[in-house]
Amino acid sequence: MASLNVGNLGEYLREQRRTAQLSLRQLADAAGVSNPYLSQIERGLRKPSAEVLQQVAKALRISAETLYVRAGILDEREREELETRAVILADPSINERQKNVLLQIYDSFRRENGFDVASDTDAGNHGAAAAESRIDAESGAGDTDGAGTDDRGPRTAGGSDADPPLN
Repeated sequence: MASLNVGNLGEYLREQRRTAQLSLRQLADAAGVSNPYLSQIERGLRKPSAEVLQQVAKALRISAETLYVRAGILDEREREELETRAVILADPSINERQKNVLLQIYDSFRRENGFDVASDTDAGNHGAAAAESRIDAESGAGDTDGAGTDDRGPRTAGGSDADPPLN
């Protein structure tokens, strides 16, 4: 058990529980775990699953990702990316299309700066619609004047690069 980072997690959980002014029993009840099990987590004797951490985080009203980082399940950079995505997706002031576009821009900046963009990011972006939007954005199909550029050069409105003009 020496490789587990559960001591730090346990101390953090205890601190969060006390800040929330909850007893160990109250938190255990709210999280749906047993009192002895939660006590063992706080003392660093047990490493909880991601599911248990999520339940505890919900009961404490804190970010589950923060607990994942403390438990060594997630690294800090991944947590920051997930939180950024969650904030964008939860924003009620922008519509779904705007959220998708914003996430695509975020991904492109991360790629440009040398960070890997997870292949499963489309799961939060409505799958096929996001993939289609990404293809349209990359091909210039979303240009308002109907023209765009790609690897082959500029395109003209209303025509195809593959077909020569008719005389």
